[in-house]
Amino acid sequence: MINRQNKKDNNTLSDIRAGKYRDCYLIYNRKSTDDTDNQKNSIKYQKAENARFAFREHLAIASLNLEGFATEGIVSERHSGFKEDIELTFGKGNTVQYRVERPKFHRLVEWLSKGYFRGVIFLCWDRASRNKGDDTILRKLMKAGIDMRFTLAQYDKTSSGELHMDIDGMFAEHHSRVTREKVMIALRNKREQGYWMHRAPVGYLNPGGMEHKPFDPVRAPIIKRLFEMAATGEWSLADLARWAVEQGLTMPPVRRPRTAEEILAEEEDDVRLEIEAISHVPTFNSIHKILTNPFYKGMALGNDGTRIPSLSHEAMVSEELFGRVQEQLRKRRKSAHYKQLLNHPLRRLVYCAVCGRVYTPYSRKGIMYYGARCDKSCANSIKSFNFDFITATVGDLIGRLSFTDQELEEIDARASTDIAVLDAQRLTQLEAAERRKKKIREDLAYLNANRLVLLKTGAYSPEKFASEEAALNHELAALRDAEEVSDVSMQETMKEVVRLSELLKEAATYYNLANPQEKDRIIRVIFSELTLSENTLEYKCTKGFQALASRFVALGAPTGWLSELAAQKEYITSAIHELAALLPA
Repeated sequence: MINRQNKKDNNTLSDIRAGKYRDCYLIYNRKSTDDTDNQKNSIKYQKAENARFAFREHLAIASLNLEGFATEGIVSERHSGFKEDIELTFGKGNTVQYRVERPKFHRLVEWLSKGYFRGVIFLCWDRASRNKGDDTILRKLMKAGIDMRFTLAQYDKTSSGELHMDIDGMFAEHHSRVTREKVMIALRNKREQGYWMHRAPVGYLNPGGMEHKPFDPVRAPIIKRLFEMAATGEWSLADLARWAVEQGLTMPPVRRPRTAEEILAEEEDDVRLEIEAISHVPTFNSIHKILTNPFYKGMALGNDGTRIPSLSHEAMVSEELFGRVQEQLRKRRKSAHYKQLLNHPLRRLVYCAVCGRVYTPYSRKGIMYYGARCDKSCANSIKSFNFDFITATVGDLIGRLSFTDQELEEIDARASTDIAVLDAQRLTQLEAAERRKKKIREDLAYLNANRLVLLKTGAYSPEKFASEEAALNHELAALRDAEEVSDVSMQETMKEVVRLSELLKEAATYYNLANPQEKDRIIRVIFSELTLSENTLEYKCTKGFQALASRFVALGAPTGWLSELAAQKEYITSAIHELAALLPA
C-alpha cells in the first residue's frame, strides 16, 4: 500500500514538473493558531468561499492530489501566519536567505515561482500572511506574473491598489501583534496571582479552566499514601510503582503525538483526526516525577520561575512531608556518566515493520544483538536478531541493486530507441511551440498597439488587460524554458546510473570482507531505513540509489523512465561520490 501511494505521488510530481497544471490555480486555506475565535479562521468556511469565487471567476482549479500537500487542488494547513524565523543566511552574489515556517506554504510558493501553476486563491491577505518576510515572497511572485486572487478583496494594478494591499498587510500583522499581546498580558497577570496555567498532574482533575483544579477522588488518596510511604525510606521507587499498580492507579488518559503525515494531512474544523486517549500504568519514572513535583504541596509557578502559593488548587501533602520525601530521594540518588556513547553499528536504522519500534543494539557473550520492545498488539514475531543475520540479508540486497549483464544489454537497447523517440517527439513539440510563440508575439503586439482603444471602449478593463498581458508573457517564458530540455542530459544520466551500478558491485565485494563499522557506513550511504517483519526485510534507499531500486517499474514505461532519471541526476552523482569515498583506492 505504501509503495503504491509513493508511486502515485511520484507520478503526480512528474505531472507537475511536466507542466500539466500551468494553466490552473490552487486554493490555499490557513487556520490560525493565534486567533481561534475568528469566523474567517474556519477551514470549512474558507474552502466554501474560495470555491464559490473560483466558480464565479471561471478559474480552473488543478485536480491535484498529493499526500501531505493538497487534495483536489486545495491546500490547507494549521499554522500561525505571524511567526517568522529571525535567522538569516548570507550567501554569495548578495543573496540573503531565511526560513519559511509553514511547510505547505513553502512548497506552494516554490512551485509558483517555477511556473508550475498559474496562480493561487486566498480568502484575504491575512490568510496568506501576517509577517513581512512572507509578504515579500508573495509580492515578488506577483511582480513575476503569478496571479494572486483574493476572495474578499480586489487590488487594482495601480499605485492605489498597491497602497490598498500595503494597508491590508499592515493591519493583518498588527492584528496578530495585538492578539498575541492581549493573550500574553492575560496569562502573565494570572500567573502573577498564583493561578496554575497548565494541566494539573495525576491526583487532580482538569474541569476546563485554570481557576479550579480539584482533587481526583479516585487517584488523590493513592498519591497521598505514596508520599507517606516514600518518606519512611523503606520503599524503593520500583516497589512504590508496583504497589501503585496493585492499588489500581493509572495515569490520566493522553493521546499520542500526531505523526508527520497526520500533521500535514487535511485539517478540518468539524472533522478532526480521532486519536484515542489511553491511560497507562505508572512506571519507575512516573513515581519519581510525582514525588518531586512541588505542585502537590500547593505551589504554582510564578512569572520569574519561582514557586508561589497557588490559587488554583489545595495542597495534597504538607511542606514537612514533601521535604522528608526529598531527603529520602537524595539518599538513594546515584548517577552513572559515560565519557562517550557506545558506537554500536546500525543504531536507529532497523525498525519493526508492524509497530514501527526501533531495534536497539546490545551485546551478549561477545555477539551483537538487536531487540525491539514492540507494542503488545504487534503481530511481528521477530523481537530480536543478531548482527550477522541482518548484515547478510542487507548484503543480498546490495547485490540485487546493481544491474545484471542482461539488464545492461536491455537498457542499452532501450536507451537508444527511446531517446530516438523522444528526439522525434521533441522536434514536433518545438515546431508547435514555435507556432505558438509566433501567435503570442502577435497578440502582445496587438495589445500594445491598441492599448488605449481597448481600454476606452471597455473591451478590456485595466485589470483584465494587465492580466492578459502577464499571462501571454508567462506563457512565452514557459515555451522558452521548454526548449532548453535536452536529450543529452538523459544520455549522461544513463551513463551515471550504469557507473553507480558498477560501483555497487565493487561495494558488494568489499562489504563481505568489511568490519562491522565499515558495513554500517556502507549501509547508511545506500539505505535510509530498514524494516523487518517475519524474516522479510523491506528497505528504503537514499535518494541517489532510488533510480536503481525502482528500475523495474521504470523499464516498464516507454519513455517516462528517462525523464525521471534526468530529474535525479544530481542525487545519483552525489551517491557515486559518497560510495566511492568508502571503498579502498
